[in-house]
Amino acid sequence: MNQTLENFLNDVEKKNPNQPEFLQAVSEAAEHIFPYIENNKKYQNQTLLERLVEPERIIIFRVAWTDDAGAIRVNRGYRVQMNSAIGPYKGGLRFHPTVNLSILKFLAFEQVLKNSLTTLALGGAKGGSDFDPKGKSDAEIMRFCQKFMTELAKHIGAQTDIPAGDIGVGNREIGYLFGQYKKLQNNFTGVLTGKDIAYGGSLIRPEATGYGTIYFVEHMLQEQNKSIEAKKICISGSGNVAQYAAEKAIEYGAKVITLSDSSGYIYDQDGIDTEKLNFVKELKNGKRGRIKTYVEEYPNATYHANKAPWREKCEVALPCATENELDASHAKALVKNGCLAIGEGANMPCTKDAVDILQNAKILYGIGKAANAGGVAVSGLEMSQNAMGVSWTAEKVNQELKTIMKKIHEACVGYGTLENGEIDYIKGANIAGFKKVADAMLAQGAV
Repeated sequence: MNQTLENFLNDVEKKNPNQPEFLQAVSEAAEHIFPYIENNKKYQNQTLLERLVEPERIIIFRVAWTDDAGAIRVNRGYRVQMNSAIGPYKGGLRFHPTVNLSILKFLAFEQVLKNSLTTLALGGAKGGSDFDPKGKSDAEIMRFCQKFMTELAKHIGAQTDIPAGDIGVGNREIGYLFGQYKKLQNNFTGVLTGKDIAYGGSLIRPEATGYGTIYFVEHMLQEQNKSIEAKKICISGSGNVAQYAAEKAIEYGAKVITLSDSSGYIYDQDGIDTEKLNFVKELKNGKRGRIKTYVEEYPNATYHANKAPWREKCEVALPCATENELDASHAKALVKNGCLAIGEGANMPCTKDAVDILQNAKILYGIGKAANAGGVAVSGLEMSQNAMGVSWTAEKVNQELKTIMKKIHEACVGYGTLENGEIDYIKGANIAGFKKVADAMLAQGAV
């Protein structure tokens, strides 16, 4: 069995050289999916995993746009349409200078399994550009988005591929992208999610990923007759996911003690309450400032430049920033300090070595494809509202989100419970996500 898995991974590496993030994601999933295939005859000799790791389509294109000085700038645009076995492609767009094919293929592969876990009829995709919105004027961002969508529009549609936001693509960028798509197609459709309420967005969509992460972590703790209430929580990031994970954690009675950005993190021993969090929201969303400004407003807090928050003592850790931000040394510190649970608000934020350390220490581990699936779940609900021409209340959307996160947790428990009664959430999420996609692929033949 190990030799078979090793051969598979070697073959994937040969076909995808110099793509470490993609290979990391495939390896982590295959470790659990391969034995599952071996134990289930109907999945054998169908090259299901080989097909699953090969994108159905990759689109790469040039984006030439004009800056405020009149100079022509050039970026590269991407869309990785990974798998559409259970529904149209669905996944975010990321605008960040680190964007490359490896990162987008890893994200698209994860998206396939994540979307399957939500129980919604959505395939998996990811896209974006190496364009950096930081330091750009609104007019420059608008012109870039319009040029980007001029090409992307040829490859997406409400029943084909429905993009959303990700790092660097928020409400502003979605608006510009949607406006250009509507102009090009002369058609008002819900082809993008994460839209403003004024033109077809869903209530709770901005909050969904962060809220869903807390709901999932609470389910993990409840499985051990514990609760998130009164627990100290370290959160990385200070963007959308981190903000709303903090908001829901505070509502549940937890004590949030850290937030961060790419320059460093703040530690507030008194806890980040609703008033302080509102300051962070205005700082990051309105002023687009840096997290270090927090300590100027709240001098009891401390700022730690160029460091991650994982050495602070906490009972719950929520990495909500970016991939591979939490390494082996951080994992050892979390174990030493008595951390009980990890909830991945970001996609693959822990390195392979870190995951091994955390799992060996029996820390509850909410893997991203399960724990942060709330965002795409509510994107799916936004699509439903658009199709019906209705707008649900925040209470209804939030209740649907809670139900979906509960079902995801139940699926992870169902496929991840070991003989000794412990729950391997990584195994459970990978197998549960794979099974639905595999069944659809089998039914549709070799396409």
